[in-house]
Order: sequence, then C-alpha cells, then structure tokens
Amino acid sequence: MHRILFICHGNICRSPMAEYLLRHMVKVLGCAESFVIDSAATSTEEIGNPVHPGTRSKLQQQGVYCGAHRARQICPADYEAYDLLIGMDAANLRNMQRIFGKDPKTKLCRLLDFTARPGDIADPWYTGDFEETYEDILAGCRGLLRALGITKE
Repeated sequence: MHRILFICHGNICRSPMAEYLLRHMVKVLGCAESFVIDSAATSTEEIGNPVHPGTRSKLQQQGVYCGAHRARQICPADYEAYDLLIGMDAANLRNMQRIFGKDPKTKLCRLLDFTARPGDIADPWYTGDFEETYEDILAGCRGLLRALGITKE
C-alpha cells in the first residue's frame, strides 16, 4: 500500500490537482486499490473551501474527476499516517518541517524531486497559469509512479 499526501499552501490549487490527477492515473493503470491519496494545506487560510475553479476546470479538460474536496490543514498525525508527504515548493517544505518537526523517516519531499528537473511548482493562485501547473504536476506524478516501480514510462 502506498500512502501519499500532497501538500501546498492552501489546499485548493496545486495539492488537490496532484491528488486527483494521481488518483486518475492509478485508476487507469489498474492499481488504485494499492494507493491512499489525499491532499492538505500548510496554512489555515482556505480550510473548508472547495477546489479553486481554475484547478477544477483544468482537470475537467483532461477528463479527470475532481470530487467534493474541502481544504484541510496538515497535522502532526499525518506524518505517521502517510508514507510520503509531498510539497509543491520550498516554502511548503519549510512549513511542513515546522508542523511535523524532524523527518527521521525521510518522508518529506517536493513533487518535482521525482523528475529530471527538481524544483518548485509555481502557485497558480498568484500566476494564474493553471496549464503550466498541470504540466509540472503531471511530470511529477509520472516521476513518482516510476520511483514507486509502478511504471517504466
């Protein structure tokens, strides 16, 4: 079982995009039953809010179902509940470390760390570019699946 938690600042743009895209990908691959996939925020700013309309629209364009998500904040118990806690940028990682404390099991990383171009995924809340965010998240999810030995692509 692979337990994955995607994390961004508000849990309305990038992390739910990654959550729903990876759910879709593992369903298509026929291995959804081997995954627990969720998303959360480092901040309290958007708690209870739905997915951003730009994220919902981009996922719908790609044929990816985006459920009745409501933003939530990470809590210390998430560290033990998940195998990987994947942030979208360096600021997310700093906030994750602040909330979780130490990372003795080396569970904290960024999504693009699973690609040939590690780095940050820009926040479309500020950039307005949901296309670029989607492409980065798609590349990261593909890299993650390769790293987990699910695909060779």
